[in-house]
Amino acid sequence: MRQTRFPLVIAIAIIGALSLYSQQKPKQSPVAAAASDRNGEGLVQQGKSIFRFDTFGDQGFWGGSLQLHKAIEGARNGGVGPGVSPTTALAVGLKVDEDALPAALVQQIKAGQVDLNDPAITLALMKLNAVIGVTGFFNADGTLKSIGIQCALCHSTVDNAFAPGIGHRLDGWANRDLNVGAIVGLSPNLQPVADVLGVDVATVKTVLNSWGPGKFDAELFMDGKAFRPDGKSAATLIPPAFGLTGVNLHTFTGWGSVPYWNAFVANLEMHGKGNFFDPRLDDAAKFPVAAKNGFGHVTNADDQITSKLAALHFYQLSLPAPAAPAGSFDRAAAARGKAAFNGKGQCSSCHVQPLMTEPGWNMHLASDVCVDDFQASRSPDDRYRTTPLNGLWTHTKGGFYHDGRFATLLDVVEHYDGCKSLGLSAADKTDLVEYLKSLPDRGHD
Repeated sequence: MRQTRFPLVIAIAIIGALSLYSQQKPKQSPVAAAASDRNGEGLVQQGKSIFRFDTFGDQGFWGGSLQLHKAIEGARNGGVGPGVSPTTALAVGLKVDEDALPAALVQQIKAGQVDLNDPAITLALMKLNAVIGVTGFFNADGTLKSIGIQCALCHSTVDNAFAPGIGHRLDGWANRDLNVGAIVGLSPNLQPVADVLGVDVATVKTVLNSWGPGKFDAELFMDGKAFRPDGKSAATLIPPAFGLTGVNLHTFTGWGSVPYWNAFVANLEMHGKGNFFDPRLDDAAKFPVAAKNGFGHVTNADDQITSKLAALHFYQLSLPAPAAPAGSFDRAAAARGKAAFNGKGQCSSCHVQPLMTEPGWNMHLASDVCVDDFQASRSPDDRYRTTPLNGLWTHTKGGFYHDGRFATLLDVVEHYDGCKSLGLSAADKTDLVEYLKSLPDRGHD
């Protein structure tokens, strides 16, 4: 009898212990849960404001040192040269936030009563915070005192709802129209840039003019390599800042996590006032410009960056990759392409769903993907990141890969077919393209 009852006694004891544990284990109170929700919502709103409007104190560089504001306002408005009109601003890829425009101004523009060739109108738009990614600092008499830039300059665009270049904000989208080099090249005083790079101003202008729309060279201030060995510009395409949830290294060549790169850009590219630490930049052989200028050890008593990194990070992670518009891809072909993506095409071996990049360290040698290692060699890890593919349809302008070397998605598929000896048929390739155009995959097939 004891042998038959003993397991029953143990079972009763275990059930009793589990019941007691379930009664005693801590649970999050409704008050704590609400506080967590409020904290998350607050961080998103703070991050949105930082992303859209915070200059991190970089007006000391763009206005104070380069005097870019003088070129924007023009001689007639207290600056120098012809000035930058709205027409010119739109031509170099700057965007205007329709929602920041007063209704009366919208009606005047529609009626053709606003001279879009007048730089004074650009100043008026800046006073309204309507020029995306650009903030003007004005004197009491209305003249422009300085100018600063924000994250949104490169990583936002508009939906063109009002007119080309004017519409509702699309945060996180890559601005592939933005000609950063042409804009910076307007600066009356490029000597500070020349001093950092150890070249003359004429060389700086040549480099800036080589970038073209949608490109920027974030490594220039690290290694001074303005051109590839083949003579082409070393600038890379502006990437999107959405769809980064769960993604580890997220620039074309790694470098670091999302908050690392935000700190890197805010301090070393936007030239804001903060603190930044990366002893890898002390390597004078790999990063001669950075090592010479101490960019791996930036300190500022008036730190206007570090306290904002958490909220900025949170906001970026809240930006989903947008779904492809209805009718922009062939659904049946995309369904077949998905099968090829996960099968014969071997794409999912690196582009792991749903992240569409590897969980963990998502980096590869140049030889793994059959390309040169020039850009990879400019980064600490000498590798290329597996690009997340969600929202790929939003940044087709300018080509694909870090430098736009492949003009179309079909060119990319053709490259991998040859690189990996996949043996894809013509139909497989076109189906794969349709699937890539459809991402993120949200059950459309």
